[in-house]
Amino acid sequence: MYLVKTPLIIQELFPNFTWKIPTHEKVVYLTFDDGPIPEVTPWVLQQLAAFQAKATFFCVGDNVSKYPSVFQQVIDNGHSVGNHTFNHLNGWSVDNIPYFHNVRHCAKLVHSNLFRPPYGRLTPTQAMFLQRHYNVVMWDVLSGDFDPKISKEQCYDNIVNNTKPGSIIVMHDSLKSKDKLAYVLPKILEYFTQRGYVFENISAEAIHQIMPLSKIA
Repeated sequence: MYLVKTPLIIQELFPNFTWKIPTHEKVVYLTFDDGPIPEVTPWVLQQLAAFQAKATFFCVGDNVSKYPSVFQQVIDNGHSVGNHTFNHLNGWSVDNIPYFHNVRHCAKLVHSNLFRPPYGRLTPTQAMFLQRHYNVVMWDVLSGDFDPKISKEQCYDNIVNNTKPGSIIVMHDSLKSKDKLAYVLPKILEYFTQRGYVFENISAEAIHQIMPLSKIA
């Protein structure tokens, strides 16, 4: 069970997390979780380049370790990167200290103060600690590209029907999502570009402009 559009009440319960970037401009923020992997990520980069689109990749440290050249391609193409733990851990199922060590392990490879918890799951203690050290970036639109129960057309509709200026959209550069991504990504890039939108990457500077916090990078 997951929510395609994150309700405002949930966003308000966790005001120190970044759910979207408030703006009146036609700007949206594509994010990709769980990579980088050679089977999918380079193709994603090609699609983004065709539309001069920038994105943010929340990387699993183990994949960065295995495929450093693919990770470097993301950097070289001008995209932002973020920490997604080293082993894609579910914070609800892991004790705090091992979880923090896993995040730190990934941080040594990714070198980013952006962090997204896998599955969006953190315990209150984990959240309190991590938001002191990282900008915790969540989302307001979840594509569902990981869900085998929905069609590629429904995945596309999830994005188009729920995205607003400033939306942070979650997709996945993973094998599980590869088939839906092949259909959805080119279509949404074309759809929003034709309507005057631009795709930007998330930066710590942009987050601090809307939500200044005393954080330790």
